[in-house]
Amino acid sequence: MSSPTIWSAGSYEAVGRRIAHIADDVLDAVERRRPLRDASLVDLACGTGNAALSAVGRGARVTAVDLTPALLEIGSAKDGGRAVTWMAADASDTGLPDEAFDVVVSNMGVVFVEPTGQVREISRLLGSGGVVAFSSWVRSGDNPLFDPVVAVLGAPPNPGHTPDQWGDPDIAAARLAADFVEVTIESGAHTWEFDTHADAMRFVTEESPMHLTVLGNVSGSQRDALVTAFDEAMRAHLDRGRVRFVSPYSVVAATRR
Repeated sequence: MSSPTIWSAGSYEAVGRRIAHIADDVLDAVERRRPLRDASLVDLACGTGNAALSAVGRGARVTAVDLTPALLEIGSAKDGGRAVTWMAADASDTGLPDEAFDVVVSNMGVVFVEPTGQVREISRLLGSGGVVAFSSWVRSGDNPLFDPVVAVLGAPPNPGHTPDQWGDPDIAAARLAADFVEVTIESGAHTWEFDTHADAMRFVTEESPMHLTVLGNVSGSQRDALVTAFDEAMRAHLDRGRVRFVSPYSVVAATRR
């Protein structure tokens, strides 16, 4: 389970706005299996509600769950927010009723949660024939948002799971095999684009919750080295004054047995 203080650091919206389009890919994956209109849907680890609010626009009856109350407050204040039931809870232990939903979705959310418990909770929330769809980052050879951390601090200790493991088709299929059928994984590419190098550096040093957490947990000299490494990584992707690079992602979808 993630700490709510991690995601309330900086400005989650600076991340959420940039990845909002991926939520539509997640909902499209659902609608290839069943209509969202009049469906009961829960958005797990919803952040500020990109998927939840888009699902409202498609006619679903939506509950949105996140561990961080501050993010729920932001989401509830957005257009359409009053149509969503917002709930502060652990995505892997929501306390919601068994088989209460037709659809479970998540946009770059549940992939951060310990997978065994998370899959168990998704299975519990869905009735037979229910649909789950969620997005995951995919490991790539060039990642300016993560490579500097490894270069300065070394590879993180193995926690047993990482968010990008869900982007591996074999791992995703194995994790879902017991309770789900028709597992599909579709590929996409997200373009990170910043108007200036300074904007890119502001993102990693002042806005992104994950980066602020890393920077806040190291010594002064390590922090300086990290900032320098991010500076160099972003400069490597400068094009006519703008910083631009691509991160692959996947959308996993499956149907409950």
